[in-house]
Amino acid sequence: LPLSLPLSLPHVAAALLAGAALLLLLVFVVAHVTAVKMPALRRHEEEKFFACAEGQGEPVPSIHDPATKELSVVVPSYNEEDRLPLMMDEALDYLEKRQKRDPSFTYEVIVVDDGSKDQTTQVAMKYCKKYGSDKVRVLSLVKNRGKGGAVRMGVFSSRGKKILMADADGATKFADIEKVEEGLKNLQPWPNQMAISCGSRAHLEKDSIAKRSYFRTLLMYGFHFLVWFLCVKEIRDTQCGFKLLTREAALRTFSTLHVERWAFDVELLYIAQHLRIPIAEVAVNWTEIEGSKLVPFWSWLQMGRDLLFIRLRYMTGAWQLETRKCN
Repeated sequence: LPLSLPLSLPHVAAALLAGAALLLLLVFVVAHVTAVKMPALRRHEEEKFFACAEGQGEPVPSIHDPATKELSVVVPSYNEEDRLPLMMDEALDYLEKRQKRDPSFTYEVIVVDDGSKDQTTQVAMKYCKKYGSDKVRVLSLVKNRGKGGAVRMGVFSSRGKKILMADADGATKFADIEKVEEGLKNLQPWPNQMAISCGSRAHLEKDSIAKRSYFRTLLMYGFHFLVWFLCVKEIRDTQCGFKLLTREAALRTFSTLHVERWAFDVELLYIAQHLRIPIAEVAVNWTEIEGSKLVPFWSWLQMGRDLLFIRLRYMTGAWQLETRKCN
C-alpha cells in the first residue's frame, strides 16, 4: 500500500482555522446559554433597614427619590474590621472639616458590610454612634454579593446628588475627592445630568512595575490589553475604586449592571460608554495597603473570563442595556 503523504502547509492552516472558528463558536454559545439575564435586585427583609445597635434601624431610601445630600460615599466592606478604621478616620476628618468651612455641604457615608464573617458591622457602628446615623449609615447584607453587588446596594440606598465609590482600605487619599470633583465639573454640561469621574493610578504604573514580580506584571499587562480590546477604550485604569458619579449616572449604570464581582468596574464603564455618558480620568494619590482580597492568579483568571463574557453577552443580545428598579 502506498504511504500517505503528510498534510501540506495550506491544509494544516485550514484545519487550524476551522478549529479556531469552532472554538470561538463554542465560546459564543456557552456565553449566551450560561448568561443570567440579571442578578436579583430584590433585598432581603433585613436589608431594607440600616443597621442599628438597638435592633431594626431606619428604612433605606431609594436612588429613585430626589437627592437630599450633596455627597454620598459608598464603602463596600468584606472582612474589613482591621483596615476600615484608618479609611473612616481620614474620610470623616476631611468631610467634617469641609462642612465646617461650608455649612451648605452635606454628606453621608454608607458602609456596606458584604456578608462579613468578622466584626466589620460593629466597627462601622462605632462611627455611626460617634457622628450620628444621618451622617454614617451601615447596611449589612445577608449574603456576600461581591464588591460590585455591595456597591450597587449602597448606591441604591443613597441620598446624594453625587455618589463616590471609595474602598475600605483607604489606599486612595480621601482629600483627592476634590480632584475627581474637578474632573466631573470639567465635563459640564452633563447630558441628561449624567457624568462620571474616575480616579486613576495609571501615572504610578512605572513605579508599581518595579516592585512587582515579572508574573504579576505580565498578568497586569494582559488584563489591561483585554480591557482595551474587549470592553473599554480610552480609560487607562478601570479598576481604581475611587469613582464619582452624578446621581443620574449612578442610577442608569448600576441598574443595568450584571457583573457583581471584581470586573464590575469594567462593565460599569462599558455601559457608560455605550450610553454616551461623559467620563473623566483623573490622577490620584494611591498607596498599596496590605490585606488585599485579590488572589493574584485566580482573581485575574476570573476577571479575564468576565471581560470576555461581558463583550460576548452584549454582542449576542443575552444582556441588554435596560434599567431596572431595586425592590
